[in-house]
Amino acid sequence: MAYQIYLVRHGRTWYNEYEKMQGWSDTPLTDEGVAVAQKAAEALKNVDFAAAMTSDMKRAVDTTRIITRRNKNHLVPQELAEFREQFYGYFEGRSIDESWFAIGKPHHARNFAEIVKKYGFDATMDFVKEADPLHDAEDSTEYWNRIERGFKKIDQIAKDGDKILLVTHSITILGLAVRYKTPDIELNDIPANASLTLLERDNDVNKITKYNQSLI
Repeated sequence: MAYQIYLVRHGRTWYNEYEKMQGWSDTPLTDEGVAVAQKAAEALKNVDFAAAMTSDMKRAVDTTRIITRRNKNHLVPQELAEFREQFYGYFEGRSIDESWFAIGKPHHARNFAEIVKKYGFDATMDFVKEADPLHDAEDSTEYWNRIERGFKKIDQIAKDGDKILLVTHSITILGLAVRYKTPDIELNDIPANASLTLLERDNDVNKITKYNQSLI
């Protein structure tokens, strides 16, 4: 069975505005966030989605509702906690720059990008858990096991040839792109708010064929 997942990042939030770590913590969409979600909804209104899925974080749920209200199929979104952002534990709600500096410092990396460059994407998660004084943050094994459970849930709903909407988060989409991208895909940045990334899933095999495409 093969189907497509339209991965859309939620609209801009207040924590995005304030440049704070936003994993399982949640803040509302800003006015700009609502506006870009509405533009994404207009771009996707004629896509024949068979189902609409969303992370259970309010910022993703609200973005999904904006999109599904405009879509021709008027779908009711289904919330999947499995597609939340990584849980940052102690670093939730803290400054992005200060957090990644503290996380990367023991490994001689100053920020998220340097950790990825030196050690790979999964190390960003492992180092967060390591740096968390309580070790509550997710490591890469915990994170990817959760994501895989989410895919299994979508598999139970999707049919061959379906298009599935999934509204989720920046690092979730980036992680999927790093792991499953085709050779021609360039990962120049994290996906923009309300951008589109396309994932093709064929009998448990994932392939990212488009990344961070503007819908605005």
